[in-house]
Amino acid sequence: MLVLVAPGQGAQTPGFLTPWLELPGAADRVAAWSDAIGLDLAHYGTQADADAIRDTAVAQPLLVAAGILSAAALGDMAPGAVAGHSVGEITAAAFAGVLDDTAALTLVRKRGLAMADAAAVTETGMSALLGGDPEVSVAHLEKLGLTPANVNGAGQIVAAGTLEQLAALNEDKPEGVRKVVPLKVAGAFHTHHMAPAVETLATAAKELTPGDPTVPYVSNKDGRTVATGAEVLERLVGQVANPVRWDLCMETFKELGVTALIEVCPGGTLTGLAKRALPGVRTLALKTPDDLDAAREVIAEHSA
Repeated sequence: MLVLVAPGQGAQTPGFLTPWLELPGAADRVAAWSDAIGLDLAHYGTQADADAIRDTAVAQPLLVAAGILSAAALGDMAPGAVAGHSVGEITAAAFAGVLDDTAALTLVRKRGLAMADAAAVTETGMSALLGGDPEVSVAHLEKLGLTPANVNGAGQIVAAGTLEQLAALNEDKPEGVRKVVPLKVAGAFHTHHMAPAVETLATAAKELTPGDPTVPYVSNKDGRTVATGAEVLERLVGQVANPVRWDLCMETFKELGVTALIEVCPGGTLTGLAKRALPGVRTLALKTPDDLDAAREVIAEHSA
């Protein structure tokens, strides 16, 4: 059984979209999406520097566009399940037929702008904790006033809060944590700091007409599969101010009998977690079009 997954913010790197735009029809699709959302995706994906694409309002639509584009390049496929980490859930909603491509890009553009506005209120950020016992780490974070915003499994938790709180974490790591790594994001996502963005996104969601998922859609709110498009949208709205439970998503993958996992462009983060948390599962990350042939072989071997 094959799972198709989409990464979240921080996976982007300068120029990562360049080789994908060379595929037939890709540049035209990206140009049409750019016109629809008022953002030059090709420019940001090929020429912009790291600081420019770190901007939440840019990074989020760029990641969703890249995910949809790279998945389309795989050709017709029927994954056993789909899921996304953070903003990758919007990409997954497009995979599952909940939103068409333009609706997904329109929603993520509004999400990125709203979250950027929320992040501008207070200087905040996120840091990854590597190693340690999750229960010990969560209790320690809460003592420092930080939120365990991403519980990713495989020994990784992401803390979010003010820059002062994160500085305190650097000086006072939880017992057993090997390293604290600042992330390339511009805010404390999936925390109460993002509450102002929830109302904006709820209004945007009301303008959409979702379809029900055509394949099992695994929600990172709690790892549950979601059967209706209306509930997917409801979860996408609430998700911006609540923790991502990727650990529970991977538990669900196990229960579903996953044998292979493909992560769409810019892949690497979720396959890294899967290698540690899902031993024996074949993993493949789409980084450039050079990875497509190997991905198609995985699809042929592991699709139901």
